[in-house]
Amino acid sequence: MDQYRCISPIEAADLIDQGAAVVDIRDGQSYSARRITNAFNLNNDNLQDYIAAANMDKPVIVCCYHGISSQSAAGFLSHQGFDEVYSLDGGFEAWHQAFPDRCES
Repeated sequence: MDQYRCISPIEAADLIDQGAAVVDIRDGQSYSARRITNAFNLNNDNLQDYIAAANMDKPVIVCCYHGISSQSAAGFLSHQGFDEVYSLDGGFEAWHQAFPDRCES
């Protein structure tokens, strides 16, 4: 695919229900406080291990605070060989507003 697509929280929820992975690129403290259920905290320290172990055929949704930084990260993952990469429009803030019951701490 060598690119990504921005998607709404509703589209993301549908993809998650179909098995998409979620990576959260926010700082560790924000991630620990509240996150999308089953999201993986992706950072510079674990990035290479994540890429090495990931199923590149599985859709991946990148989440940040407000949907800006996730676009760069989604582009990066796409260039690393992930077939289907998405950036969550509005980031975790939009997700939390739409689906407070699908968050964990």
